[in-house]
Amino acid sequence: MPTPKKGARLGGSASHQKKILSNLAASLFEHGAIKTTDAKAKALRPYAEKLITKAKSGSVADRRNVLALVPNKEIVAYLFNELAPKFENRPGGYTRIIKLENRKGDNAPMSQISLVLEETVSTEASRATRAAASKKAAEEAQTEEAETEEVVEAPAEETATEEAAEEK
Repeated sequence: MPTPKKGARLGGSASHQKKILSNLAASLFEHGAIKTTDAKAKALRPYAEKLITKAKSGSVADRRNVLALVPNKEIVAYLFNELAPKFENRPGGYTRIIKLENRKGDNAPMSQISLVLEETVSTEASRATRAAASKKAAEEAQTEEAETEEVVEAPAEETATEEAAEEK
């Protein structure tokens, strides 16, 4: 997992930052979306996405690693059994951060971080259907062009025969 950065940390010390991220991740997995400050949401995103990636593999070693980081057995079980299968076809980007209004009192910038459970817009099946539709449209366009060329050629021949008839 990401090591605490040097300089300013969430909560003051490195150990406190680890606990904050652990608790935020547990709340995110439990509720699906949480409202927090921008700094915490930005720090939580890579942490939570790495946990979800480990949950997707589903091995016992990964389960133990996640359990060491998020010490709530029920939430880890929910992550591995319920959430990970929902993210099976998604290669990444499991979370979304949405900016909210500043908090009353201290005017801290707030955000909502949530899990993205919807299917991706461009799945393989929809790509295949779009490709087939574009091929069909291209074929129809070619047949229409061929028909218009035939129609254009026919009047040209008629005008040539009319001119020949006038000359005689």
